Amino acid sequence: MPIQDTSEIKEKIISILRKNGPGLPVHIAREIELSILFTSAFLSELASEKRIKISYMKVGNSPVYYLPEQKSLLEKFSHYLKSKEKEAFILLKEKKFLRDSEQDPAIRVALREVKDFAIPFRNEGEIIWRFFSSPEEEFVKEKKPLIQEIKEIKTKIKEEEKTRPSVAELESEKTLDIFDASKKRKKIQKRKKISKISQKEENFFNKIKEFLAEKLLELLDIISFSKNQIILRIKDNEGEKIMIAYNKKRINDDDIIKAARKSSEFNLPYIIVSPGEPLKKIHELIGAVKNLHSIEKLK
Repeated sequence: MPIQDTSEIKEKIISILRKNGPGLPVHIAREIELSILFTSAFLSELASEKRIKISYMKVGNSPVYYLPEQKSLLEKFSHYLKSKEKEAFILLKEKKFLRDSEQDPAIRVALREVKDFAIPFRNEGEIIWRFFSSPEEEFVKEKKPLIQEIKEIKTKIKEEEKTRPSVAELESEKTLDIFDASKKRKKIQKRKKISKISQKEENFFNKIKEFLAEKLLELLDIISFSKNQIILRIKDNEGEKIMIAYNKKRINDDDIIKAARKSSEFNLPYIIVSPGEPLKKIHELIGAVKNLHSIEKLK
C-alpha cells in the first residue's frame, strides 16, 4: 500500500474513535489497514500528545484507547474486569461513595486496581472512594459529632418556639369571623404538633445516649438520624456492631428485615433497640429459627 502521511493516519484514528467509541488496537488496526505494531505506535504517539487516553484496565494484554470525552463509555468494558475487581466496580457504582476503612481487605485492594472507575479523595484524613461519574461535591459526610447533633435539635426547638402565637394573637382571634378563627386554630395546632415532634425527637436521642452509657457501648459513628430511627456504629467487648434504634412501641418483622439489610451493608452484626417490646410473633419466630438447619424444596 502507498505510504500515508502520519498526520493523516492520526486523524483517521481520531475519527474512528469518535465514530465507534473506545476501542482496542486490533480493531483500530483493521479499520486503518495497518499492522497492530504500527497502529500501537500511532496510538502511543497520540496518547503522548494527550489527544487520546489509555485505560488502566486491560482486555487480554491490551489497554483500551478512547477520546478524553468518552470516559463514561469505558463502562461497557467493565465485564472484562477480574472477579473481585468487578465486584468492587458494581458496589461503588451502586453506592457512589465508599469509605475505605469500612471495606473488606479484598475490596480495598480491588478498588485500588479499578483506577478507571474508582477515584480516591480525602475527607478529614479519611480515604473516600467515589465512582468516576459522581462529583466529589456530592459527598455528604454522614458522621456528625454527638454534641453537634444535640445543638441542632435544641436550635430547632427554639426556632419553633418563636413561631408560637402570643396571648395577644390568641385574643385577637375572637374578633375574627368564624372562618378566619378556624384557619388560625389549625395553624396553632400545627405549630404545637411540630414542637411536640421536636421534643419527642430530643427525648429519643437522650434515651439512646443513656442506653449506650448504661451498656458501656462506645459510639463510633452516627450513620443516620431522624425522629423515628437512629442508626449507629458502636463497639463493645466483642467488636464493632450496627445499632438500629426504632422510636416505636412495637417492632415488627419488616423492622427486623430492614435492620438486617442495613447491617449487611457494613458486614457487621446488629442490635435492635426500642422503647417497647417486639410483637409476640417475633419472639416466637426468633425461638423457632434458633435450631433451624435449612429449608429444602421438594422436587
